Parts: sequence; structure tokens; C-alpha cells
Amino acid sequence: MLTIWGRDNSVNVMKVLWLVEELKAPYSRIDAGGAFGRTRDADYVAMNPNPSVPTLVMPNGYSLWESNSILRFLARTQPGGEKFYPRDAEGAGNVDRWMDWTLASLNEPMRVIFWTFVRTPEAERDLAAAGRARDAAERLWRIVDAQLAGRNFLAGELSIADMAMGGFLHRWFSLPVARPELPNLRAWYERLLARPAYAAKVAVLPLS
Repeated sequence: MLTIWGRDNSVNVMKVLWLVEELKAPYSRIDAGGAFGRTRDADYVAMNPNPSVPTLVMPNGYSLWESNSILRFLARTQPGGEKFYPRDAEGAGNVDRWMDWTLASLNEPMRVIFWTFVRTPEAERDLAAAGRARDAAERLWRIVDAQLAGRNFLAGELSIADMAMGGFLHRWFSLPVARPELPNLRAWYERLLARPAYAAKVAVLPLS
């Protein structure tokens, strides 16, 4: 059985839970991170030297951290994983670039918006910074909307690229910010919501 360390309201844990649910892989989850602590304890540091979640532990004791690396590893090693991560170089490249783009480009403005409206008391919010982050996020979501023209998912079929970005997508549609009408983006979100694993593990409210 797989073991996933991490609180289930972490956007990085959510993507891993979504994948294992799609794969129907047996797993257990142990709360860690945030209010649960544990990430600086010696046994956790032995698995993951960073005070972060998630950490995956395989039945043979092998441990892996970094959520997108975990997605790739599980898609390569678990039965059925090839559906979500193509084995050919071009197919994998199409998936990889969107996973990397999510971390390099989309992560930061979405983090700022989320922390402003969910984790920061109202009196302490830097609304100017949140506004700049919203503008940056909108520019990026427009890129995604254009990518989705004529496609159901980012790389054609549902893949770990969608899983890497899907948590941010839910936050974009749930946070109290102005959003332009992006029909391809909205249709993608609706397709993801129709998947039980996404609805149960990612599209949760309230945000926390």
C-alpha cells in the first residue's frame, strides 16, 4: 500500500490524491504539515529534508518528495498510469511543459491571491499586491484558455498536467476575485468537476 504524508487541504497533496484515486491504487494518508506539524520531526526529515508536503512512501520504503515528481513516478510505476503520462517523447513533453509551467509561472500569483483572501486576516491584507497577482494570473489563465481551444484537456487526453494545474483552477473559480469570461477554461473546469476524484479530492469548499 502507498503511504501519502500530507494534510488533505494542501493543493500539492490534492493533486497526488486525485491521481491515486484515478488509478484506484490502495493508499493510506497521514496528516502532516500546517496545523498538524510533523514535517520537522526527525522521522519525517529522514524521508523528506524539506518541511513540506506531500511525501510519498512506497511499500519497499522508498520515499519521494516534490508533488509533480510524485505524479510522474506514480504514473510510470502504477498500473494504468500510462493513461495519464504518455510513454512517447513528444506526448510526455507536452505533459511536462504544462507541469513545469504551472510551477514556474502560475504558482506564485495564485499563491499570493490564496494567501491574501484565505490565510490572511482581513485587516492585514495587502490588496494592492493581491490585485497585481490577480492581473498576472489572468494573463496566465488566458494562455491556458487558448491552449484548450479544440481540446478537452491540456495535452489532449486527461493527464498529470491537468492534475498539476487543477487545484489552482478550482481556486481561481472559488476565490473572491474578478474573472474574465474564458469559455474554454470554464468548460475544462466543468469537465474536471464531473470526475468524482477531482470533485472529492480537489474541488473542496470552503478553501482553507
